[in-house]
Amino acid sequence: MAQITVRPVQGNKDKVTFLKVPFALYAGDKNWVAPLFFERMEHLSEKKNPYFQHAKAQLFIAEKDGKQVGRISAQIDDLHLARYNDASGQFGFLESVDDPEVFAALFKAAEGWLRERGMKTVRGPFSFSINDESGLLIDGFDTIPNLMMGHGTPYYGSRVEALGYKKVKDLYAYEFDNRQGLSPPLRKMVKRMMASGGITVRPLNKKKMDEDISTMMSIFNDAWTDNWNFVPFTAAEVKAMGNNFKMLLDEKAVNFAYVKGEPAAFCVAAPNINEWFQGLNGRLLPFGWATLAYHLLRGRSKSVRVPLMGVLKKYQDGPVGAGLALAVIQASSDHVISRGVTHGEFSWILEDNARVRHILESMGSRIYKTYRVYEKRL
Repeated sequence: MAQITVRPVQGNKDKVTFLKVPFALYAGDKNWVAPLFFERMEHLSEKKNPYFQHAKAQLFIAEKDGKQVGRISAQIDDLHLARYNDASGQFGFLESVDDPEVFAALFKAAEGWLRERGMKTVRGPFSFSINDESGLLIDGFDTIPNLMMGHGTPYYGSRVEALGYKKVKDLYAYEFDNRQGLSPPLRKMVKRMMASGGITVRPLNKKKMDEDISTMMSIFNDAWTDNWNFVPFTAAEVKAMGNNFKMLLDEKAVNFAYVKGEPAAFCVAAPNINEWFQGLNGRLLPFGWATLAYHLLRGRSKSVRVPLMGVLKKYQDGPVGAGLALAVIQASSDHVISRGVTHGEFSWILEDNARVRHILESMGSRIYKTYRVYEKRL
């Protein structure tokens, strides 16, 4: 019987190997999109990813018969621990062949690393944090993932559960048919609210990008502060986000709502760049740069994702909150329709976030992907 070994990743050469693990696993899966190597290398970099200013992580690779057959990460976020004091670490970046022994070896390594550092619970997958790719895909394998959302194989869930992991939360991705935008009744609701005075909507201003991103994150950190497992973005993460999105975002696809001059809500609709990256195998050379530049200049994709949206907490429990959310969604939706977008994804949404789910379902959106977060006591 071949021996399975799991070794820690050390150095950039190992990181490249770590990133290559999924390629063989998804060789026959037309819906898997290879992430860009340069972007993922920056994400794994302790020097370039501001996540590591408040966290530590270890990557692992599983090998069998001289071949890489799996990978996993283990990480500890000091901001999470300071906020919840729950002695919990996370796992992420899970990929493996369909072999229970490989899964067991990967999780043994990750759990051991966390246990050695005093963690009592492990939760995941998060790659690396709840503000990055979150959850294990358990339903919705028949379409490509959207921007910053994960893919997977149907056997992952059962293999993780066989190791004693239990569901702690499901995260939903909602699909919205964006060919018509908001329905006439919802448009009337927004129009009445706007006519009442004191409420205005404006698009992003890239000339004041830093200021607008800061406003956005201020609303987000207030809006989502009571949500399960929430960890606020740091100033460094906000700055990095602004740099990453500056070229990608269409100004009119990002909108802010104000109540009597106070920023109160926002909506970000970002192009699904995974549509552009299919077939590039994670590399921009020799011709991928031309593909990327072409799409960036055109600024178009058939679908968009709303990865960030929020309404100040003080407005959330009344009709004004729903109106503000619909107002910014309508502004972003109408613009991307004019740019040829046919579908949108709102993700991810907590299964027990009844308020947001009601708004999305009133628009005609439907759940089309489910991501699961698991937990295990160490």
